[in-house]
Amino acid sequence: MAAAFSSLVGQPRAILSASPTVSCSQIRKPANFPLQNSRFFLVNSSSVPRTCTMAMVGDDNVDPARDDHSINWPSYDDPKVVDVTPGLQERDFRGTPYIPVYVMLPMGIINMECEIVDANNLVNQLKILKSAKVDGVVVECWWGIVEAHAPKRYNWGGYKRLFEIVRDLNLKLRVVMSFHECGGNVGDDVHIPLPRWVTEIGYKNPDIFFADRDLRRTHECLTWGIDKERVLRGRTALEVYFGLMRSFSVEFIEFFENGVISEIEIGLGPCGELRYPSHSAKLGWKYPGIGEFQCYDKYLFNSLQKAAEASGSSSSGKGPWNAGSYNSKPQKTEFFRDGGEYNRFYGRFFLKWYTQVLIDHADQVLGLANLSFKGTPIAAKLPGIYWWRNTKSGAAELTAGFYSVNCRDGYSPIASMLKKREAALNFTCLELHTVDQKKDFPQALADPEGLVWQVLNAAWEANIPVAGENARPCYRREGYNKILENAKPMNDPFGRYYLSAFTYLKLSPTLLEKHNFMEFERFVQMMHGVQRNNLN
Repeated sequence: MAAAFSSLVGQPRAILSASPTVSCSQIRKPANFPLQNSRFFLVNSSSVPRTCTMAMVGDDNVDPARDDHSINWPSYDDPKVVDVTPGLQERDFRGTPYIPVYVMLPMGIINMECEIVDANNLVNQLKILKSAKVDGVVVECWWGIVEAHAPKRYNWGGYKRLFEIVRDLNLKLRVVMSFHECGGNVGDDVHIPLPRWVTEIGYKNPDIFFADRDLRRTHECLTWGIDKERVLRGRTALEVYFGLMRSFSVEFIEFFENGVISEIEIGLGPCGELRYPSHSAKLGWKYPGIGEFQCYDKYLFNSLQKAAEASGSSSSGKGPWNAGSYNSKPQKTEFFRDGGEYNRFYGRFFLKWYTQVLIDHADQVLGLANLSFKGTPIAAKLPGIYWWRNTKSGAAELTAGFYSVNCRDGYSPIASMLKKREAALNFTCLELHTVDQKKDFPQALADPEGLVWQVLNAAWEANIPVAGENARPCYRREGYNKILENAKPMNDPFGRYYLSAFTYLKLSPTLLEKHNFMEFERFVQMMHGVQRNNLN
C-alpha cells in the first residue's frame, strides 16, 4: 500500500452505558482515558505505509507441499536482538478469544508481468510463518498489473500460482482488491501505476483524477466523480471495478469453494483506504500538515454546484477559499481556526456534501463487491488521521473526508453503511501510544488512541466485525503488548469485544531474524489465547 500515512456480535451500547460519562470534548480527545481499567476497546491508528521488498525472479518449479517441515532458516551475521523493557506488566491470555493472525506479503511479490517473484524463497518464508502457527497471509491484487494493457483483458497468472502455493501449505488468504497506484510516498520501494490505458485517458481528460484548488493532481486513484460517468472507454468507474472483481471471482472460484480465501478487502481510495487523497507526498505534503480538499475536478465540482442549488443557496457551490495549503496549521487558516468557517453555514454545508460523496462511493462499490463475492466476507479499510485531533476542527480529518466536529461523530454514518453492506471494518496502527506522539511531535496535537476509541465504538454501535493491523514495523515486546491490550481489552463485561482478525505488516527478512521471530511467535500464541512464558 502506498501512502504517507494504514465479528463482533452483542450489545455495543452496553459498553458505552457501563463506562464513565463522556462529554463531547472527550469524544475528540480522551487524553486521560484509563487504558487498563477501561471497558472501551482502544486501538491505535495511523497511516504509515506498508513497505515492500523487490526480490529477483527465481525458479517457479517448486512444490510447497513437499517436505512441509523442511525449513531453511535464514542466517544473519548481526541478528537484531529484541530490547525487552524490564518491568512490563504481563497478562495471562490463556482462555481468551482466538484471534486469527495473518501476515501481509511484500507488495513486490508479483511483478508487472504478473509473474511470481522468487517462488523458492517465498515457499521457505511461508514455511517459517507456518511454524509460528499463523493463520494465513494477505495478498494485494493490483489493478495496474491485472488489467494493465487493455480494458477487460485480465491476467491473473502470477496470482494463481501464488494462491496455489498458499493453499498447498494449508494457509488461508485475505485478498485486497487494490484499485490505486503504488509508489511515490514514504516507504514505497516498488512502483505499480494504474493501468496504462487508464492513464492514457487521463492525458486527454485529466479530470478523471482528483484535483486540489490549484488543479494539481496525483494519479493515486480515480476521482469518485466518475463513478457513474462513461469516460473509461464507454464504461463508468463502477463498471470497471465490478468487471475486475467479477473476473477475480470466476478465475479463483475453487479457492472460494474450498475456503482458502477467507475475506476480500475492497480498495476504496488512495492506499486502498476510504479517504480523499488529501495528504499527497507527491504534491508536497509533510506530516503533520492539514492537507487540502480534493473536489476540484469538473465532475465533483459539478456535483457540488448541483447540491448547492438544491439546497437553495447556489452561492455555496464553491470549494473553500480560505483553508490554507497542504502543510498549513489549523489556527493559521480562516477555515479551520477556532470559530472559523468550518463551523458556519457555508462550512457545514460543504463538509456535509464532501463526506457524503465519500460514503456514497463506498456504498456503491461495496454493493458491487457483495454481488461479486457472494458468500465470502468483505471488508473496507479506514485510515488513521490522528494529527490535529486535539483542536476543535480536526482539520486533517476534514480534508480527508471525515466530518467529525462539534460532537458530530463522523465515523458512525460510515459504520452504518458498512453494516448495510455486511462489510467488516479494518483499522490500522494498533501499536501507537498518544504519549509517544506528544513526545515526538508535540506540535501535531495528535491523539491516535482517542481516534481509535471513537472509530471502534462507532463500529460496535453498528454491530460490525472489526479487524486491525499495525502500521509501522513492530519487533519489540512493547509494541506487541500494546496490540494485545487493544485486541483483547480488559474488563470486557460481555466477553465479546475483541478483534475479529489481525494482520501483521509485513513479511520481511528482519521479521525472520531469530530473536525477532521468537517475539513474533510469542505474540501469535497470545493472540490465539495461549500463554507462553520465559521467551526473554
